[in-house]
Parts: sequence; C-alpha cells; structure tokens
Amino acid sequence: MKFQAKLLAITVAVASSFLTACSTSVDPAEAYKGETAQQIFNKGESELRARSYSEAIKRFEALDAQYPYEHDTETAHLHIIYAYYMSSDYASAEAAADRFVHAYPTSPHADYAYYMRGLSNYFQNMGVFEKIFAVDLATRDLTQVKKSYADFAEVVKVYPNSYYAPAAHQYMVYLRNLLANHDLEVAQYYYGRGAYVAAADRANMVVREFQGAPAVPKALVIMVKSYRHLGLAKPENDAMQVLQYNYANSTYVKNAMQKD
Repeated sequence: MKFQAKLLAITVAVASSFLTACSTSVDPAEAYKGETAQQIFNKGESELRARSYSEAIKRFEALDAQYPYEHDTETAHLHIIYAYYMSSDYASAEAAADRFVHAYPTSPHADYAYYMRGLSNYFQNMGVFEKIFAVDLATRDLTQVKKSYADFAEVVKVYPNSYYAPAAHQYMVYLRNLLANHDLEVAQYYYGRGAYVAAADRANMVVREFQGAPAVPKALVIMVKSYRHLGLAKPENDAMQVLQYNYANSTYVKNAMQKD
C-alpha cells in the first residue's frame, strides 16, 4: 500500500541530506499541553511539509506520549521514521521503524516501516563523504548492511505486491553482490598470505551462497589455485570443471590454469 509516495521519492533523491535532528529537552508528555491531539498532529504535518524535521518529531512524539490511542498516532509513528531519516539520523530512524513493526505488526503500512528500516540500516554504514564519493563498502564492517538486506528481503517476501517491493528487490541485488565481494576480498587476503585452506573455504562460501554474483568466477579461481597449492587434485579438478562449464573461454579459466 502506498504511504507518502511523493515524500519517499524525495527521500531517495536527497538521501545525502546533511540536516541533523535536534533532541528536545522538553518531556514529550508535557509538550503542547494546551493543544488537542488533532492540533498537535496537524501542526506536526505542517512542520514536516516545511522540512522542519526537528519540530515535527517533537510534535509527533508528544502526540504518541499524550494520546497513544488516537487515530492519528499510528500515522505519527510513520512520520517520525521519515523525519529522522530525512534528518540523516539513521540510528533513530531505524529505532523508530523497529518500534513501529513491533507496535503495529498487522498495519497496512508495515511494508513502509520495513523498507525505511532497510534504508536506515544501509546508510548507517556510510559516512557523510561516502554518500558523495564512491567508496568500496565491501572492505568495511557490513553488519548494518546485512541487517538492511534482511529488511528488504522482508518487504519482498511478505509484501510482494507492495509499492516498495521493486525498489527493495533492487537493493537486495546490490547488497547481495556487495556481501559477495566482501567475502571474496577475505578469500583473496588469505590466499595472498599463503593461508590456502582458509582461502579455499571462504571462496567456496561465495560460490555456494551467492550464485550468479559477479564475484563467483573469481572465487572459483581462488578455489582452483588454493587446492593446487594444497596438492588436492580432486577438489581442484571439480572447481575447474565448474569454472569451465559456466565461464568457458573466459579470462577466469586462463587465470586458473596459470601457476603462481
């Protein structure tokens, strides 16, 4: 189901926003005491449209604290996710999305929460300059990326007809390749240091878990060469056969045949 479709388009377009969310020293339970629930919510939406994300968050959190069972409170939770995300406070956006999926597991907007949690997890792994300049994330700790992949997978699996499912699937493909590249680099590291058992094991994991990824043929080459160094003829031949069958006449086969 679509939720804030136009706003989400802005989200994707300006994902590198440098706005910083400001925390409030006022207890949400005490803020805006002279206003009704509807007034707090309406003014919060006005602040959101004006991109005054800090003030919007204050209002929506006040609504949640003072009127937890109001009709608009569920929508306010979704707005909080979005406002934190647009403020580049990805950790808070992730936490807000996590609260939503636990508080409203059957909500028709749960797909949006999972999708935004996936985006927030992904961008937590990136610094300000990395959003602007190309950085190889495969060389970094990918804990948040793995969590992001799981969130996008949830959207695709549980909500296949969701408005966000196609974009989530594209993120999954990208993140899957990134995770494969990460394991490939680990295998290459082991191989370069003569740790051939570890290199073969990690390369084998790439082949088994990331079939179809661009990293697979390179992993097969590492397997062939590692087994050759170990004097293991059968696994070397098996890996070579897989490489030749799937990547015949490629430079990967020629590389695997060359001895170091």
